[in-house]
Amino acid sequence: MAWGGDDDRHPETDEGEEELDETDYKTQKDAVLFAIDVSASMLQQPQQPPASDKKTDADSAIAAALKCAYQFMQQRIITQPKDMMGILFFGTEKSKFRDEAGGRSVSGYPHCYLFTDLDVPAAEDVKRLKALVEEGEDADEVLVPSEEPASMANVLFCANQVFTTNAANFGSRRLFIITDRDDPHSNDKNAKSSAAVRAKDLYDLGVVIELFPISHAEKSFDVSKFYDDIIYRDPAAEPGSPDEVKTSKAGDGFSLLNSLISNVNSRQTPKRAYFSNLHFELAPGVTISVNGYIPLHRQVPARTCWVWTGGEKAQLAQSETIKVDSTTRTVNKSEVKKAYKFGGEYIYFKPEEAASLRHLGDKGLRLIGSKPRSMLPMWASVKKSTFIFPSEEHYVGSSRVFSALWQKLLESDKVGIAWFVARVNANPMMVAIIPSRNPDDEASETPYLPAGLWLYPLPFADDVRNVDLSAPPRPADELTDKMREIVQNLQLPKAMYNPLKYPNPSLQWHYRILQAMALEEDVPDKPDDATIPKYRQIHKRVDGYLAEWKEVLAQKAQGLMESRAVKRELDEEDDERPTKRAKPTTKAATGSAMSNAELKAAYEKDTLKKMTVVELRDVLASKGVSAIGKKAELVEKLGQWIEENV
Repeated sequence: MAWGGDDDRHPETDEGEEELDETDYKTQKDAVLFAIDVSASMLQQPQQPPASDKKTDADSAIAAALKCAYQFMQQRIITQPKDMMGILFFGTEKSKFRDEAGGRSVSGYPHCYLFTDLDVPAAEDVKRLKALVEEGEDADEVLVPSEEPASMANVLFCANQVFTTNAANFGSRRLFIITDRDDPHSNDKNAKSSAAVRAKDLYDLGVVIELFPISHAEKSFDVSKFYDDIIYRDPAAEPGSPDEVKTSKAGDGFSLLNSLISNVNSRQTPKRAYFSNLHFELAPGVTISVNGYIPLHRQVPARTCWVWTGGEKAQLAQSETIKVDSTTRTVNKSEVKKAYKFGGEYIYFKPEEAASLRHLGDKGLRLIGSKPRSMLPMWASVKKSTFIFPSEEHYVGSSRVFSALWQKLLESDKVGIAWFVARVNANPMMVAIIPSRNPDDEASETPYLPAGLWLYPLPFADDVRNVDLSAPPRPADELTDKMREIVQNLQLPKAMYNPLKYPNPSLQWHYRILQAMALEEDVPDKPDDATIPKYRQIHKRVDGYLAEWKEVLAQKAQGLMESRAVKRELDEEDDERPTKRAKPTTKAATGSAMSNAELKAAYEKDTLKKMTVVELRDVLASKGVSAIGKKAELVEKLGQWIEENV
């Protein structure tokens, strides 16, 4: 079947241009239906691995698929409470579509069992799926394969009915098919044709079919046998692109569960919209429209509503704000006036006048010029960046112009400088328009971010402070070389930080507590924190290098301390040396001429400190005591000698 792209596109006009896809960044509610194949091969347990082999799969393919769906449901029940999810088993001995009002199960789709209807996941749905996943409780004997395979046309038509009745107005509707059979109708061409027609109906409805194939050691999964006519993808897609169908392998030392979860997560839809259809003026008379998104944003636990628990049943509280004066009289909105104080008096403004004070121009993005990317310093970032993407709603051809600008900035290694007002009454700012490469590009430093343009807020002159920074101390070259070995052994994979691997521990702990309360589970003892350093691995990698570095540091520090001690002694001698030669006097007695009795008397009267440094050093030298140090140290040394010897 042909690729489900725009039929009116002309390939010859797209030469040399790279298309950017917007579907992954739209703000929309998502509905996902898992269709899991229940066959004998999916239920087959893998061979028992050796005790030393910890990487070999221990779960069947159906168990891994259920665990994947369970984790997916756990994530959605709290983090995205408005999204829908359902689970449909096909190839089962029993058949069930929906329960009627009388409790009677009716199904017009043989060997299709709707385990969880497409709806916002409730706590009961999660508990039921958990019992099936973790405890293996299959009281209804759902996971019993049928003798004859289910018709894929019936499976797709059943999914069509579920999406039509439960998620008719959802912007994103997806069907996840998990199976290990690459050709369910190998000898029936009519069944293949019927399935292709049902797949086309789903595509026309706006449902995206995603395939998660599972291959076994003795048999690989060939997508071309059947599913090329079911899923719509670009036939010219390169390896690693989003259109590529990734196969999960079972029983060969590769974790099937982790593979399924990774493939499912790679098809999740971000929902972070900032503005829509903003005018982007490239030059006088040349304007396109763009949408803005904030992919990198700090998430915090949000309180969605207040709950009143004073009655017999908890109820949602409705908040209301009322303005009153000093007499507790309710003040109408028309009576409220805004004023500014100038010179001790209040100047009153009408609402439209107050709004005009905050108006600094219409919202939009206007390109001013460009600069080499090397001129953009790292410290210039004052706010989080905004990802922009073209929109064809207001200006046809925006995608083509946007793509040309993106490619030109990449080729010339430049950034655009623009005037940016995001919304009405928003503060204007100067931004740098930075292009980002494709995630699969080897030169990309951020493979976890999409390709496109980013608005990088720049500081105004008043935002930049002149901080007098002193020159940092420079370590010895030998220390730097030793530390380089340590850093190289502690680098992350590909020397790159991926924030997707390190969830916010406090936020995850908050969600985990809510999940435990909703599912009536035991509250965990401690949170999972992926940011805690792996101390054992660190010591294993760099323990020897750290010991060598400490030895070099101790040697350098000892040499530095000794050199500073010698310099301090020389400085002290220079400080005590008189600037003029003193005239010799016959009356002045040297310190060495003092008897022990005179020294004892001076010590008892606490008059040793009245002696000069020269006299103190003379006395100490005559007694065989070191005469190095300041005056206070010399007095202390002399007093100690008197106590011990006189």
